[in-house]
Amino acid sequence: MKAVCLLSGGMDSSTLAYLAKDEGYDILALHFTYGQRTEGKERECAMRIARHLNAVEFLDVDLTYLIQVGASSLTDRSIQVRDHADAGEGIPQTYVPFRNANLLSVATSFAESRGAEAIYIGVQASDYSGYPDCRPEFIDAFQQVINLGTRPETRIALKTPFVTMNKAEILRIGMSLSVPYEDTWSCYRDGDAACGVCGSCHFRKEAFQAVGVEDPIPYL
Repeated sequence: MKAVCLLSGGMDSSTLAYLAKDEGYDILALHFTYGQRTEGKERECAMRIARHLNAVEFLDVDLTYLIQVGASSLTDRSIQVRDHADAGEGIPQTYVPFRNANLLSVATSFAESRGAEAIYIGVQASDYSGYPDCRPEFIDAFQQVINLGTRPETRIALKTPFVTMNKAEILRIGMSLSVPYEDTWSCYRDGDAACGVCGSCHFRKEAFQAVGVEDPIPYL
Protein backbone atom coordinates (compact mmCIF):
# COMPACT_ATOMS: atom_id res chain seq x y z
CA MET A 1 0.00 0.00 0.00
CA LYS A 2 1.13 3.54 -0.75
CA ALA A 3 0.08 6.80 0.87
CA VAL A 4 0.82 10.40 -0.04
CA CYS A 5 1.75 12.20 3.17
CA LEU A 6 1.73 15.98 3.26
CA LEU A 7 5.02 16.57 5.05
CA SER A 8 5.83 20.12 6.07
CA GLY A 9 8.62 19.13 8.44
CA GLY A 10 6.55 20.20 11.43
CA MET A 11 5.52 18.29 14.50
CA ASP A 12 2.06 17.21 13.35
CA SER A 13 2.90 16.20 9.78
CA SER A 14 5.98 14.25 10.89
CA THR A 15 3.93 12.34 13.46
CA LEU A 16 1.34 11.74 10.76
CA ALA A 17 3.90 10.23 8.38
CA TYR A 18 5.19 7.93 11.12
CA LEU A 19 1.62 6.85 11.85
CA ALA A 20 0.96 6.13 8.15
CA LYS A 21 4.12 4.02 8.05
CA ASP A 22 2.99 2.19 11.20
CA GLU A 23 -0.36 1.51 9.54
CA GLY A 24 1.40 -0.35 6.74
CA TYR A 25 1.81 2.27 4.01
CA ASP A 26 4.89 3.01 1.96
CA ILE A 27 5.38 6.77 2.09
CA LEU A 28 5.16 9.15 -0.85
CA ALA A 29 6.34 12.33 0.85
CA LEU A 30 4.88 15.56 -0.52
CA HIS A 31 6.41 18.87 0.54
CA PHE A 32 5.42 22.37 -0.54
CA THR A 33 7.44 25.53 -0.96
CA TYR A 34 5.02 28.43 -1.14
CA GLY A 35 7.14 31.40 -0.09
CA GLN A 36 6.81 30.76 3.64
CA ARG A 37 9.38 32.53 5.82
CA THR A 38 10.90 29.26 7.04
CA GLU A 39 10.90 27.39 3.73
CA GLY A 40 14.57 26.35 3.96
CA LYS A 41 14.26 24.98 7.47
CA GLU A 42 10.98 23.24 6.70
CA ARG A 43 12.35 21.55 3.58
CA GLU A 44 15.45 20.37 5.44
CA CYS A 45 13.34 18.85 8.23
CA ALA A 46 10.86 17.27 5.82
CA MET A 47 13.70 15.61 3.91
CA ARG A 48 15.18 14.24 7.14
CA ILE A 49 11.86 12.74 8.21
CA ALA A 50 11.35 11.24 4.75
CA ARG A 51 14.80 9.63 4.95
CA HIS A 52 14.06 8.23 8.41
CA LEU A 53 10.92 6.61 6.96
CA ASN A 54 12.65 5.31 3.82
CA ALA A 55 10.10 7.18 1.73
CA VAL A 56 9.56 5.75 -1.74
CA GLU A 57 9.58 9.28 -3.16
CA PHE A 58 10.08 12.86 -1.98
CA LEU A 59 8.30 15.42 -4.13
CA ASP A 60 8.93 19.12 -3.44
CA VAL A 61 6.32 21.24 -5.23
CA ASP A 62 6.71 24.97 -5.88
CA LEU A 63 3.56 26.95 -5.02
CA THR A 64 5.27 30.32 -4.75
CA TYR A 65 2.38 31.94 -6.60
CA LEU A 66 0.90 32.13 -3.09
CA ILE A 67 3.35 34.99 -2.50
CA GLN A 68 1.48 36.93 -5.17
CA VAL A 69 -1.82 36.00 -3.56
CA GLY A 70 -0.45 37.36 -0.28
CA ALA A 71 -2.72 38.34 2.64
CA SER A 72 -0.76 36.15 5.08
CA SER A 73 2.14 36.94 7.38
CA LEU A 74 3.71 33.63 6.34
CA THR A 75 4.14 34.75 2.72
CA ASP A 76 4.05 38.57 2.89
CA ARG A 77 7.13 40.05 4.59
CA SER A 78 5.32 43.37 5.06
CA ILE A 79 2.93 41.70 7.53
CA GLN A 80 4.57 41.02 10.88
CA VAL A 81 4.14 37.60 12.51
CA ARG A 82 2.43 38.37 15.80
CA ASP A 83 3.23 36.78 19.12
CA HIS A 84 0.57 34.34 20.27
CA ALA A 85 -0.34 36.69 23.15
CA ASP A 86 -1.15 39.45 20.65
CA ALA A 87 -2.95 37.32 18.05
CA GLY A 88 -6.49 38.24 19.11
CA GLU A 89 -9.65 36.41 18.05
CA GLY A 90 -10.87 35.17 14.68
CA ILE A 91 -8.84 34.12 11.66
CA PRO A 92 -5.10 34.51 12.42
CA GLN A 93 -2.94 36.53 10.06
CA THR A 94 -0.86 33.38 9.47
CA TYR A 95 -3.82 31.92 7.53
CA VAL A 96 -2.88 31.47 3.85
CA PRO A 97 -6.10 31.88 1.85
CA PHE A 98 -7.49 28.47 0.82
CA ARG A 99 -4.04 26.87 1.16
CA ASN A 100 -5.21 23.36 2.01
CA ALA A 101 -7.32 23.16 -1.13
CA ASN A 102 -4.21 23.98 -3.16
CA LEU A 103 -2.16 21.37 -1.29
CA LEU A 104 -4.79 18.65 -1.51
CA SER A 105 -5.31 19.23 -5.23
CA VAL A 106 -1.64 18.51 -5.87
CA ALA A 107 -1.74 15.58 -3.43
CA THR A 108 -4.66 14.07 -5.35
CA SER A 109 -2.81 14.34 -8.66
CA PHE A 110 0.27 12.75 -7.07
CA ALA A 111 -1.74 9.95 -5.45
CA GLU A 112 -3.71 9.10 -8.58
CA SER A 113 -0.61 9.09 -10.78
CA ARG A 114 1.23 6.73 -8.41
CA GLY A 115 -1.69 4.43 -7.64
CA ALA A 116 -1.74 5.42 -3.96
CA GLU A 117 -4.70 4.39 -1.86
CA ALA A 118 -4.59 7.22 0.65
CA ILE A 119 -3.67 10.85 1.30
CA TYR A 120 -2.74 11.82 4.85
CA ILE A 121 -3.07 15.42 6.04
CA GLY A 122 -2.40 16.52 9.61
CA VAL A 123 -5.32 18.82 10.37
CA GLN A 124 -6.17 18.77 14.07
CA ALA A 125 -8.76 20.03 16.52
CA SER A 126 -7.02 23.20 17.69
CA ASP A 127 -6.96 24.48 14.09
CA TYR A 128 -10.76 24.57 13.62
CA SER A 129 -11.54 28.00 15.00
CA GLY A 130 -8.80 29.85 13.13
CA TYR A 131 -8.33 27.94 9.89
CA PRO A 132 -11.53 27.24 7.93
CA ASP A 133 -9.76 24.80 5.59
CA CYS A 134 -8.93 22.54 8.56
CA ARG A 135 -12.54 21.85 9.58
CA PRO A 136 -13.96 18.31 9.28
CA GLU A 137 -16.66 19.70 6.97
CA PHE A 138 -13.99 20.91 4.56
CA ILE A 139 -12.23 17.53 4.63
CA ASP A 140 -15.52 15.72 3.97
CA ALA A 141 -16.24 18.05 1.06
CA PHE A 142 -12.79 17.52 -0.42
CA GLN A 143 -13.22 13.77 -0.23
CA GLN A 144 -16.20 14.25 -2.53
CA VAL A 145 -14.05 16.36 -4.85
CA ILE A 146 -11.53 13.49 -5.01
CA ASN A 147 -14.27 10.95 -5.68
CA LEU A 148 -15.81 13.03 -8.45
CA GLY A 149 -12.65 14.37 -10.06
CA THR A 150 -10.60 11.20 -10.52
CA ARG A 151 -10.92 8.14 -12.79
CA PRO A 152 -13.94 5.94 -12.03
CA GLU A 153 -11.69 3.11 -10.88
CA THR A 154 -9.60 5.36 -8.60
CA ARG A 155 -10.14 4.95 -4.87
CA ILE A 156 -8.24 7.41 -2.71
CA ALA A 157 -9.14 7.85 0.97
CA LEU A 158 -8.44 11.26 2.49
CA LYS A 159 -7.18 10.38 5.98
CA THR A 160 -7.15 12.81 8.91
CA PRO A 161 -6.42 10.69 12.00
CA PHE A 162 -5.67 13.76 14.13
CA VAL A 163 -8.82 15.69 13.26
CA THR A 164 -10.36 15.28 16.75
CA MET A 165 -7.08 15.47 18.68
CA ASN A 166 -5.16 18.27 20.35
CA LYS A 167 -1.39 18.66 20.05
CA ALA A 168 -0.61 16.89 23.32
CA GLU A 169 -2.56 13.82 22.18
CA ILE A 170 -0.71 13.88 18.87
CA LEU A 171 2.62 14.16 20.69
CA ARG A 172 1.81 11.11 22.84
CA ILE A 173 1.24 9.10 19.65
CA GLY A 174 4.50 10.40 18.25
CA MET A 175 6.42 9.45 21.37
CA SER A 176 5.06 5.90 21.13
CA LEU A 177 6.28 5.78 17.50
CA SER A 178 9.71 7.28 18.36
CA VAL A 179 9.29 10.31 16.09
CA PRO A 180 12.61 12.25 16.07
CA TYR A 181 11.21 15.64 17.08
CA GLU A 182 14.71 17.10 17.04
CA ASP A 183 14.40 16.89 13.25
CA THR A 184 11.14 18.86 13.10
CA TRP A 185 10.42 22.59 12.97
CA SER A 186 7.29 24.50 13.96
CA CYS A 187 8.23 28.17 14.33
CA TYR A 188 6.61 30.70 12.00
CA ARG A 189 9.71 32.94 12.13
CA ASP A 190 12.98 32.38 10.32
CA GLY A 191 15.98 31.82 12.57
CA ASP A 192 18.51 29.31 13.85
CA ALA A 193 16.42 28.91 17.00
CA ALA A 194 12.63 28.91 17.38
CA CYS A 195 11.19 32.18 18.68
CA GLY A 196 9.11 30.48 21.38
CA VAL A 197 6.32 33.06 21.27
CA CYS A 198 4.54 32.79 17.90
CA GLY A 199 1.31 30.82 17.77
CA SER A 200 2.95 27.67 16.45
CA CYS A 201 5.72 27.74 19.06
CA HIS A 202 3.16 28.41 21.82
CA PHE A 203 1.07 25.33 21.04
CA ARG A 204 4.13 23.13 20.51
CA LYS A 205 5.65 24.13 23.86
CA GLU A 206 2.28 23.71 25.55
CA ALA A 207 2.03 20.13 24.20
CA PHE A 208 5.50 19.15 25.40
CA GLN A 209 4.77 20.62 28.82
CA ALA A 210 1.46 18.73 29.02
CA VAL A 211 3.19 15.44 28.19
CA GLY A 212 6.08 16.18 30.54
CA VAL A 213 8.84 15.79 27.95
CA GLU A 214 11.53 18.31 27.05
CA ASP A 215 11.27 19.71 23.53
CA PRO A 216 14.56 18.85 21.77
CA ILE A 217 14.68 21.86 19.43
CA PRO A 218 16.48 25.09 20.44
CA TYR A 219 14.53 28.19 21.47
CA LEU A 220 15.63 31.78 21.81
